[in-house]
Amino acid sequence: MSAVPTPAASPWREATVDEVLRHGPRALSLFLNSPLPPHQAGQHVDLRLVAEDGYEARRSYSIASAPGAPRMELLIERLDNGEVSPYFHEVTVAGDVLELRGPIGGHFVWRVTQPGPLLLVAGGSGIAPLMAMLRHRAATQAPVDTLLIYSARTWDELVYRDELAAMAAQDARFHFTAVTTREPARRAGDFSQRLDRAALATALQQWGQQPQDGYLCGATGFVETVAAALVDLGMPAASIRTERYGGLS
Repeated sequence: MSAVPTPAASPWREATVDEVLRHGPRALSLFLNSPLPPHQAGQHVDLRLVAEDGYEARRSYSIASAPGAPRMELLIERLDNGEVSPYFHEVTVAGDVLELRGPIGGHFVWRVTQPGPLLLVAGGSGIAPLMAMLRHRAATQAPVDTLLIYSARTWDELVYRDELAAMAAQDARFHFTAVTTREPARRAGDFSQRLDRAALATALQQWGQQPQDGYLCGATGFVETVAAALVDLGMPAASIRTERYGGLS
């Protein structure tokens, strides 16, 4: 998730880049040795870049690592006309020092004490905060029935797909449904279309559960479409939390 950050009271701190891991041509993970306090699953941090002439650019990125992980992971998607994301894709290397602050956010947080069933829906790099939730769920062995519906243009753009498939293979209470909008589905039960009301209804029917909590993250149009469809399918609007991003990164 990347967006214009909201004001935060926490101070800027320096964090060292430990590793840059690329997920194909459009996404990468920054692993940071972070000095920040522990985060909750679903929170984000602000990053600040300062040019030699003093010009500042700030963006917010969701934390993809689980609470308590030894390194903080941020998933950054490259936008061709972006001001900040190309810097991370073209310039940043291990050993660089970045300024960040946080963790920030409380509305989009998931806690293991929530009973579920839990529905997670991601579009593109919106998988980042949901990945923190899933990793936290796995690390704590939370007995929560969970469905992840993850949409991207192609199979190769489904970041973390192998990790997610392994989670599903090891945990009968976790189900992972992939949606690809520009190529055929590769697995039974997946979808090759835009995630609309009909696809959501089918995915929920295949799951066989009635979600009590929903977390949606992705581009604004995607999130609005999915949220409206879920309400139309009978899910209370108050049980749906949303996180959305624009095209500024």
